[in-house]
Formats: sequence, structure tokens, C-alpha cells
Amino acid sequence: MTLRITDQIEIADWELTEQFVRASGPGGQNVNKVSTAVELRFEAERSPALPEPVKRRLQRIAGRKWTREGALVIQVDETRSQARNREIARERLAEMIRKALERPKRRIATRVSQNQKRKRVEAKKKRAEVKALRGKVDE
Repeated sequence: MTLRITDQIEIADWELTEQFVRASGPGGQNVNKVSTAVELRFEAERSPALPEPVKRRLQRIAGRKWTREGALVIQVDETRSQARNREIARERLAEMIRKALERPKRRIATRVSQNQKRKRVEAKKKRAEVKALRGKVDE
């Protein structure tokens, strides 16, 4: 079952590895027996589906979830249902990749106008004058 990100990008099954572990939190007596938490591992660095700039942005977005080997690891133990945790993990991965697909806008450098500089200096002088007048009064 492939994971569809956009019309052009699909992630193949071999790129995703799921491991189920015991979750902490609610679950009653079941919590000690059933492995409901999911650890989804996406081999992003080796993925042919993602272009290189997208991989770089994904690495920046992922932060500590990115491993030295170039894999993205997502852990989910929100619900008591293994299937729901699996869905949540896949949704999070898809969302992260969609976010990485957006190209950041190029910043256009702007300059502060002379008028703004003048206003700033005048405001500073006015403030300095107010503070200077707070001193002790000489007789």
C-alpha cells in the first residue's frame, strides 16, 4: 500500500518500515499485553520520490526526528488502537512532506527610508530629554 502525498509524489512500501511497541498511558490491563504504539520509519535520504531540495527542507522541518542514516522516525502512541496510531503516523509523515514541498519565498532586501530614520532619532531625543528632566532639582 503506497502512501500518496500529492498527484506527482507517492511513497513506496519499501521506503516505510513500521514497528509496533508497547505504549505508556491508558489501556488498563491491555497496556501490558498489546503493542499499540507505532514507530514509522521513512528512508527519506534514499527515496527516489523526493527531489534533493525537498529532502533538505524535510530534514530541517523534521529536526530531531531525522537520524544520522537519513531516515525520518515518527512515534505515535496517542490512542489505544494500533490501527489509528498507524493512520496518525502516516498522516503526520504526509503533512511533513507536503510542508517540505512548499518553496520558501525569496526575501527581497529593503532599506529603511530617511524619514523613518529621522523619526526614530527624534523619538530617542525626546525620550532622553524626558529622562534627563527626572533628575534632582537644583536651587
